[in-house]
Amino acid sequence: MTRHIADRSRDDGSGRTRNYTRQERESGLHPAVAALRMRPRARSSEETNRRAAEFARIERGHRV
Repeated sequence: MTRHIADRSRDDGSGRTRNYTRQERESGLHPAVAALRMRPRARSSEETNRRAAEFARIERGHRV
């Protein structure tokens, strides 16, 4: 006796989704990630120099 047409397993399409995500992942760098990497750094050299000057001032014992 053969199986009825309704007695087959359901394919939910997970293979298609898996292949799509693999292709997107392997296609390269996402544009949003590239834009984030191109942004300038938050701290400028003036700010880091000012911090070093303040630490040196405190180390020498000078007060404001």
